Amino acid sequence: MDFAQPLIESESVTTKSKIRHIPVSPSENDDDDTSPKKLDEWLVEAANQAAANVFGNITNSNNDKIVDSSQYPERVIPQSEKIEENALVVIFESFDNLDFCYAESGEIFNNRNGHFHHDDFIGKPYGSKIRSRNNQGYGFVYLLKPTPELWARSLKHRTQIVHELDASMIVFYLNLRPNMVVCESGTGSGALSHCIMRTIAPHGKLYTYEFNGMRAETAKKEFAKNRVGHLVEVTHKDVCGKHGPGGFDRPQASVDAIVLDLPEPWVAVPHCAHILKPNARLASYSPCVEQSQRTIQQLKKCGFHSIKTMEFRLKEHYVDEVEYDPPPREKRPRVPTYTGPPGKPVTVAKTSTDTEAENKPEQKTTEKEQEEKSAATEEAPSDNATAGSKRKKLLVTRPFAMMRGHTAFLTFCTAGNKLQPDPNQQE
Repeated sequence: MDFAQPLIESESVTTKSKIRHIPVSPSENDDDDTSPKKLDEWLVEAANQAAANVFGNITNSNNDKIVDSSQYPERVIPQSEKIEENALVVIFESFDNLDFCYAESGEIFNNRNGHFHHDDFIGKPYGSKIRSRNNQGYGFVYLLKPTPELWARSLKHRTQIVHELDASMIVFYLNLRPNMVVCESGTGSGALSHCIMRTIAPHGKLYTYEFNGMRAETAKKEFAKNRVGHLVEVTHKDVCGKHGPGGFDRPQASVDAIVLDLPEPWVAVPHCAHILKPNARLASYSPCVEQSQRTIQQLKKCGFHSIKTMEFRLKEHYVDEVEYDPPPREKRPRVPTYTGPPGKPVTVAKTSTDTEAENKPEQKTTEKEQEEKSAATEEAPSDNATAGSKRKKLLVTRPFAMMRGHTAFLTFCTAGNKLQPDPNQQE
């Protein structure tokens, strides 16, 4: 994934300014205090002093190594636009069906839409539409650039994963920033791990722990294939201490944030309090409210404060353009206001037109005349549309009939200023 690539130097606004120190050759009249300086020398000295002020108010403007805009390029993440050999590709099959593969020469990706050769992937830009080589080319897929959100939707679930809504809230409420040190207990399928690594890149570190050895080994291989292995360290261990010594094997007050996704998170809370920095943040992901209640009780005992438990629901909307008839504009007949006693029926005076219509004898129409009249009515514009009016297109939304149900309760808290002892040494 792009966020894990090393930063490269790029031209910035500072380098484009070309501000630098201009060396001044000593003049023959420098020893003579009475001789006036040349105008060029005055301008060069003033420009050098102004450049020194721009780069941090440097007192010695003759330091040409510091006063040089070319020494301050912009460091950016390189963007891969084309699919390379062994690169991760997310395959869009339908709106709710995504898959992935690693582009390898000679391999074939098979699904219900057909057979797709990896040789057709390599060298193509991300977002390309690839047609199958069988079924007369009717089947097709889209090749998407991988992101943590797309990876979470396409990976093979080994456990219940943390979806993008809860993952985004965890990253937000933990105040994660680049180059932080984060611990995670409960690696699982690695969906949340990718979201954390994207936030703490390029020089941060994620220490993730998984008590199941097979899942830990599989996650380690996936991180390496996704080219994010340098940002994460996977450890096979039970941090709760039920199968050996618990804890995170980190020094005291050395971690910026912790995420717990455990069946019994309250057992790991004392170990978290030991390694967290003062005023660092902790998040606990629990499906049941009883788990959150026991965790909160243990958090208070270990000196945590600002404890808050929240549940997040995602309501998706379908967006589309719909044509509507313009509203009617003709004036409606005015209805007189009745001011008489209650219960008495309202009588409206008949007009001359109503009287003529009542006195006019009924005329029988033939079946052919009725058909012609109905055909003319269908061809005529509707009553709701005025003459010359056009149907308008409006961008509207409607919620989906089904909304994702309950996932988990998220508990957030802040560590206190007092350093906590190591629970393993107390035992």
